[in-house]
Amino acid sequence: MSVIWHDVECGGYAQDLSLWRSLADEHGDPVLDVGAGTGRIALDLARRGHEVVALDHDPALVAELARRASGLGVTTIAADARDFDLGRQFGLCIVPMQTIQLLGGVAGRRAFLDCARRHLQPAGLLAMAIAPELELFEVVDGGITPLPDIREVDGVVYSSLPTAVRSDSEGFVLERRRERISASGSRSVEQDVIRLDRLTGDELESEARAAGLRPAGRAAVAATDDYVGSEVVLLRA
Repeated sequence: MSVIWHDVECGGYAQDLSLWRSLADEHGDPVLDVGAGTGRIALDLARRGHEVVALDHDPALVAELARRASGLGVTTIAADARDFDLGRQFGLCIVPMQTIQLLGGVAGRRAFLDCARRHLQPAGLLAMAIAPELELFEVVDGGITPLPDIREVDGVVYSSLPTAVRSDSEGFVLERRRERISASGSRSVEQDVIRLDRLTGDELESEARAAGLRPAGRAAVAATDDYVGSEVVLLRA
């Protein structure tokens, strides 16, 4: 089920693809895609001729990506971004869609940054998308809501509706209502909660310096009607 919800909530996003394509064209192969999910970016780069290693902690997502990547230059790895050893180095490592803010605070990010540095070629580039701020909202008493993400799979309709983004001392809490309607009309509803660490580009650069990485500028991914924009922190080995 994680595959379907990942596709519903993330699969349609394309605003950042031009950036990852440009970086891959500039820095060459192989490319390491961290938090690859079902392959939104890895498959796009592979279809453009790049060699990609796609890493995600969810074995179900990795298995589906491997199926979709048949015949393409994609190697799939199920591993924790905070603790992996692939035995090779990369010209480019990308960390899209605020994945770096899901690693459990400073300790989790530092563990990843150490792994990333070891896996970068000399002068290789690490590019991480962050959302320093999120627009806060909470749907109360049937108020106006964002539009849901919807997808039909084998006659079953899956709908994921954002219901709140809240802020606390450690970061942001994103809440969604996931609804599944079968072909016979039966309905099930569940709540999903994701926590993003609060993180600025300056803070991430400071943590990266401590891991032996050098700041190499910033890039930006514009917001859309459905998705928050990103600041992309660039770092060199």
